[in-house]
Amino acid sequence: MSPRIALALVAALTVAACTKGPAAPQKGAEAPALLLSAEDTVTVRNTALASGPSITGSIQPERRADLRAEVQAIVLQVMRENGDVVKRGDPLVRLDDTSIRDLLASAESAARAADLAYDQAQRQLERMKTLRTSGMTSAQAMEDSEIRRNTTQSEVEAAKARVVQARQQLERTVVRAPFDGVVSDRKVSAGDTAQMGKELLKVIDPTSMRFEGMVSADQIGDVKAGQAASFRVNGYGNEEFSGKVRRVNPAANATTRQVEVLVDFTGQKQPRLAGLYAEGRVEAASTTGLTIPATSIVRDGDKASAWRVKDSKLQKAQIALGDRDPRTGDYAVKTGLTEGDKVIRYPTALLKDGQLVQGPGSPTTENTATNTPPSAAAATSTAKGS
Repeated sequence: MSPRIALALVAALTVAACTKGPAAPQKGAEAPALLLSAEDTVTVRNTALASGPSITGSIQPERRADLRAEVQAIVLQVMRENGDVVKRGDPLVRLDDTSIRDLLASAESAARAADLAYDQAQRQLERMKTLRTSGMTSAQAMEDSEIRRNTTQSEVEAAKARVVQARQQLERTVVRAPFDGVVSDRKVSAGDTAQMGKELLKVIDPTSMRFEGMVSADQIGDVKAGQAASFRVNGYGNEEFSGKVRRVNPAANATTRQVEVLVDFTGQKQPRLAGLYAEGRVEAASTTGLTIPATSIVRDGDKASAWRVKDSKLQKAQIALGDRDPRTGDYAVKTGLTEGDKVIRYPTALLKDGQLVQGPGSPTTENTATNTPPSAAAATSTAKGS
């Protein structure tokens, strides 16, 4: 063969190889299966569903004290700030006691003078009794001595009372904590004039928190002492708190026409901050039924559905929903699912009915591993090794 003919043949073969398209996909090849972990699904179970009237209010301490000035004086020192922990008897505020100390000194001096006057009147009465026995004085004189003795005795008692009162006033110039707690609201500073009854600061016991809620008068007939309640507190996210109704106020609020309900916390969990807004529901009744998380529900207008995993495939199940559990936020399922069904926890719009599902230990995973061609497995191993 001549060199010219050989060159032409090579060029023809090269053009044929370049114009040949990629290999067509094999018939019957399936799309990749949906990979799921245990956290991606939730099992439908029978749970207790609570129902009852809603309750709104705030968290307040049962033990709280508004400490006020019992004497009129200048504030010399405030020894505690908001948030400081105090023990019973700790000094919190000190008032000027100069004038009260002077009053105490005067009362003690008057008490001593009254004691001397009483001793003198007593001795005079004893002398009169002796003279009366010997007939050297009249009965009137002895009676006058006895009256003076009784008068000075009353003056002694009155002087002692004034001393006690002055000492009490002196003690009240130092305001002390009435119980173990925390200073919640400081009202004065050094240099302020504390009038009688002026509020100085507040002390609360953070371990005595309770839920002071209000219930509509239309639903108060369903609320009784001893019933359980569940609620959430603003500032604590989605954390659920539980309690028990202690008392239902016998009178409705004159303005709102709502009835106050006191709820004690149960369990170890309870907020330590007073004044936080809270809302929940009193569990007046309880039923059992299938529930599904709100995140698993796909809504299309008035219709609702859920993606069920069955036989390693996705199934779109139409469901009928009931009331929502106020404690967990889950919905009751009337029809469409059965106990033990697994549904997708967070479905997306990309899911398709009949789509294969792979997960730990699922049949699809085992079949896929068994039916993998040797060439594909080798390619995968090569890719991992590289």
